[in-house]
Amino acid sequence: MFLCLFCGYCLPQTLEIKRTRPHPPTPNSVVLGLVTRLSPLQATLSISVVDGVPLPPGEEFTGVIRVQDVRATEKDKVKIADCFRGGDVVRGLVLSLGDARSYYVTTARNDLGVIFATSEAGATMEPVSWQEMRCPKTGKIEKRKCAKPEGL
Repeated sequence: MFLCLFCGYCLPQTLEIKRTRPHPPTPNSVVLGLVTRLSPLQATLSISVVDGVPLPPGEEFTGVIRVQDVRATEKDKVKIADCFRGGDVVRGLVLSLGDARSYYVTTARNDLGVIFATSEAGATMEPVSWQEMRCPKTGKIEKRKCAKPEGL
């Protein structure tokens, strides 16, 4: 035991640190994730932020954006490759628990979609519309399902 210099009472020798478990996404949780895999029917995300709370490294969750969950209108015309690319950071809303290993995520709102993307030239892309981003280095336009920037 040690004595406190201020009050003279005994202090314990050990300090207990409790580790809180990350809370898993629930329906209507807003998540941020990195696109890790694409197929014609879905994009797979590595979810690293749930409701604004970052998850510890290595404790990410898996999310799936199905082709029918990309946008609210013209669902039959959606092509995953025109909406997302590997490495994009996406803001989405959890719809439900999918299969045993993943969550179903939607981007079918104006404020949901790609929030960060890198061009082939390695520059951070800028949104120019809800479905296009431009490389500031080359001026090349690439298709994405863009999230409306916060505050607009």
